[in-house]
Amino acid sequence: MDSINHQVIATLADWLDQELDCWLCTIVKTWGSSPRPIGSLLACNSKGEVSGSLSGGCVEEDLIDKLLRGEHAANGPEQIRYGVQKAESDRLGLPCGGRLEVLAEPIASDLENRNGFSGILEALDSRRCIQRTLDLESGTQLIETVEQYQPLSIDTQYLIQYFGPRYRLLLIGAGQIASYLSDMARSVDFQVLVCDPRQEIIDQWPVDGATMIQGMPDDVVREHATDGYCAVITLAHDPRIDDMALMEALKGPCFHIGAIGSQRTSQARVNRLKQLELSNQEIARLKGPVGLDIGSKSPPEIAISIIAELIQVRKQLQLDSLPR
Repeated sequence: MDSINHQVIATLADWLDQELDCWLCTIVKTWGSSPRPIGSLLACNSKGEVSGSLSGGCVEEDLIDKLLRGEHAANGPEQIRYGVQKAESDRLGLPCGGRLEVLAEPIASDLENRNGFSGILEALDSRRCIQRTLDLESGTQLIETVEQYQPLSIDTQYLIQYFGPRYRLLLIGAGQIASYLSDMARSVDFQVLVCDPRQEIIDQWPVDGATMIQGMPDDVVREHATDGYCAVITLAHDPRIDDMALMEALKGPCFHIGAIGSQRTSQARVNRLKQLELSNQEIARLKGPVGLDIGSKSPPEIAISIIAELIQVRKQLQLDSLPR
């Protein structure tokens, strides 16, 4: 789940606690070019306050205006199409040929809805995956914990949407490459944690926005890289630090595990990991050298190669989750 949708749910839960009536709007279908993907969320309340985005353009203004005037979703969920006519696409700033369908649903500030969305937020904060099933006729919802995130689906009776944990990147070693990589990763919607056992290195960290953790890498991996939405990259250039993290990460569920270094350094690392009684299957999960081969040499170039690889792997995971 990306940070924008996470923030929408958090804001919606807060508005409901303030006993404000709200609407939750979800992109359920797209055709052609679309500024935001299926599953993107927007929420607004009876004061006209807004969280999230559907198009980055005039779709939001048009939709919110009609919601507040009672022209859409006044008595229950309603599906609304934008961009059916070229003139409308031009007026709303949609890309050429782009169309989207939005499900708008009224969310009353009653106890059931307050508990429901607070429960979703609590589950996300504890890195659990939630399935929300909305009855399109009655407007009632069923919220339950599930094992795996799935793409949104909708038919004539139900909307089924999933809210999963944010993708998390745990960097081991608070050096120069980590500082560049942290900025890049946060810009493409990773939650970034940086671990280093050396307090003097932590104290010199130059980048805001990442969560700094001073501790032993194996302990930090066990505590914070606990599911398939986590990636671990070792950057310390110190086997005493990097190997401790890898020893734990390679046994766990992380979707990507990488280590910086040359081919020679990477082979020496593999030999050390074998001595730590890791299996060949576990060691094979390690990408080393980490990053796409773009001929990178400088710290910014290395960070670019790593983040490009992370984006590639994350996208493939999302494609693999689509129904065949």
